[in-house]
Amino acid sequence: MDAAIRPRTSAAIPLRFSYAPGGVAGTSFKPEHLAAILDECPQCGFFEVHAENYMGAGGPPHRMLEQLRRDHPLSLHGVCMSIGGPAPLDRTHLARFRGLVARYQPALVSEHLAWSTHETSFFNDLLPLPYTQATLARVCDHIDEVQEAIRRPLLLENPSTYVAFRDSTMSETDFIRTVAERTGCGLLLDINNVFVSATNHGFSALHYLADFPLARVGEIHLAGHAGQSDDEGELLLIDSHDGPVADAVWKLFEIVIARRGAVPTLVEWDSNIPDWPVLKAEAAAAKAILDRRFAMEDRHAA
Repeated sequence: MDAAIRPRTSAAIPLRFSYAPGGVAGTSFKPEHLAAILDECPQCGFFEVHAENYMGAGGPPHRMLEQLRRDHPLSLHGVCMSIGGPAPLDRTHLARFRGLVARYQPALVSEHLAWSTHETSFFNDLLPLPYTQATLARVCDHIDEVQEAIRRPLLLENPSTYVAFRDSTMSETDFIRTVAERTGCGLLLDINNVFVSATNHGFSALHYLADFPLARVGEIHLAGHAGQSDDEGELLLIDSHDGPVADAVWKLFEIVIARRGAVPTLVEWDSNIPDWPVLKAEAAAAKAILDRRFAMEDRHAA
């Protein structure tokens, strides 16, 4: 194998809380749901938190997270690392991220294929990248740096996009596949992002998923989206995370699970937050699909 494309992996920190093989379902953690969650018996599901919300040293956010972590595994999801940014990674931010991984020993750790910084400015957005050799090298270097810092593989999430670059020389799936091969990272497949991007750019979500390296997927995201109109009156989908998972996304999820098998699946809901039973029901719907896959595999094994 050519040294330039040899996978580079880091030793993982042993986890205090690991998953059984196969699929579990979880939800975004919202502080207003903590009391309801703690009133229930410990569950086999998990909760995702955005790393940037817990980068302080202590206080109420950490007290809540410590309570949650006693009985539930966590997925730590970064949103501001700027993996695709042109500048070096922010060392202070990376150190805080590393500290959270060491402190809470999450079962899953992930970040986005996107950029969100320019010089000293930070944007409250996950911005798209051109898929070029130069971008590829930069993303791989940044992922290597993160994995070396946290001493475990990172899951990289596919983006939702609203523009495409004429400079791109490879498809998104080829880009993501090559990143995973070069760095040894895993992938977080956000199926809602696939559906949003496919609708906005006019390509087939099914064809995208058929070309996606499913064997490297260690987690799946599901979420709701919102429809708007662009300047020409055409439908534009926004990855809003403010409502239930759409029927079309549930269907794509079933197709992916049939091909990949059951993997940990999380329902994101980040604005217009409903009461806990609503979010819990979304996770239960995902778990039902995973369980049907398990039952089918058991029948075939018998």
